[in-house]
Amino acid sequence: MAAPLLERLSDSLGSPEPAVRLILSVLIGYPFALVYRWFLFNQPATVIHLFHICSGLALAAFNFAGSQLCHSAICVFVQFLMLRLMGRTVTGVLSSFTFQMLYLMAGYYYTATEEYDIKWTMPHCVLTLKLIGLAFDFYDGGKEQSQLSQEQKNGALLSVPTLLEVFGFSYFYGGFLVGPQFTLRSYQRLVAKELTDCPGKLPNSVIPAMRRFAVGFLCLAIYAIFSPSYPDSYYLTDEYEAQPFWYRCVFILLWGKVMLYKYVSCWVIAEGVCILAGLGYNGVKDGKHQWDACANMRLWQFETTPLFGGTIASFNINTNAWAARHVFKRLKFLGNKTLSHVATLIFLTIWHGLHSGYILCFSMEFFIITVERQAQALVKDSPQLTYLANSRLYPLVYVVQQFLHWLFMGYPLVPFCLFTYDKWLKVYSSVYFCGHAFFLAAYLILPFLRKTLVPKKERSEKKQD
Repeated sequence: MAAPLLERLSDSLGSPEPAVRLILSVLIGYPFALVYRWFLFNQPATVIHLFHICSGLALAAFNFAGSQLCHSAICVFVQFLMLRLMGRTVTGVLSSFTFQMLYLMAGYYYTATEEYDIKWTMPHCVLTLKLIGLAFDFYDGGKEQSQLSQEQKNGALLSVPTLLEVFGFSYFYGGFLVGPQFTLRSYQRLVAKELTDCPGKLPNSVIPAMRRFAVGFLCLAIYAIFSPSYPDSYYLTDEYEAQPFWYRCVFILLWGKVMLYKYVSCWVIAEGVCILAGLGYNGVKDGKHQWDACANMRLWQFETTPLFGGTIASFNINTNAWAARHVFKRLKFLGNKTLSHVATLIFLTIWHGLHSGYILCFSMEFFIITVERQAQALVKDSPQLTYLANSRLYPLVYVVQQFLHWLFMGYPLVPFCLFTYDKWLKVYSSVYFCGHAFFLAAYLILPFLRKTLVPKKERSEKKQD
């Protein structure tokens, strides 16, 4: 009975059935959170863990049938065994990292197609980070507190987690399918009723959760309305190639902006689920209770920033924070931030999948951020450019910035979404590799302009300041 209903719903919405199942699963998190609040909040930890396990498995079964269900259970159980048998050792961390990543990559290898398919590897990539992070946090729990940073102290596990804790943490309905990332320590605090603005009582999180739901639903509506006008497949048509150059560029800009709402809507709606359950509680700041512990988007910054770095900082926050905490900062022994940055991007590339489009996207991200930092240094060091940036002309400058910003945000997203070499190369050829040429020219010219426009003495003084 459910299958025909879903088929009719997907036909009416013009969306594939797996996508409809996914968004319904994210929305079902709200009733699950209400069940937890109304009936389970004061129940023993064992009951709460079992509820989270059963609800997460139910979502998995709704989306992925048959043997696909076993993959997550295998990885969670193996991770638990490694914690128990290997203890708080570097070997345990490396074994966890290697096993979880190899399992994920094997999944990509055997299931990947040339299209974006919603299958078991989609939630499994979220689970992979959870389980690797769990290994790191367990390892940190055996260190002296003086050796840990504040964020490591927040996540460190001082005791060995139980099997039910690890499974409940892994299958928690608010983050199993699309994230966000959170630590086992946060999950333990949720079950212990510590994540609330009223100690020992239900959190007053209904209104904050509904706000995020409303914003997420608005983003979903924007995507549903405009995405049919900007399909990925249009890039590969003769009609797109026959359009004027300016039209092709503007299409990339608008397509990139609309396409990102697909991710934004899911993350913001899922964040609302976490807030409703209490997992989003983040203490008190400036006398106000904060509910942003599971925030994966800073929407105002995302919509208004004219900087590539600002968009990256406001997008997929928890995954970026995870990569910074468990990859970038743990590569401090390399003694070189650039090498650590490159290694982190390589990790994120492999984590996303095995297609060539991911490699190109993340390599371009590194290059674009490098050029943007050069441009910011030039503006900072040049009195004339600093004056322009603070003058009445800045609104005009801002409009130009935003145009270039979103044009060249969409540009590296082309291979990210089209995946394979033959597809993204065709699109880039149709716009004469204008993005590559623009940033290569900027990379070469900006340092020269800085040397020309800013005397060496002033540059050195500004560095000292």
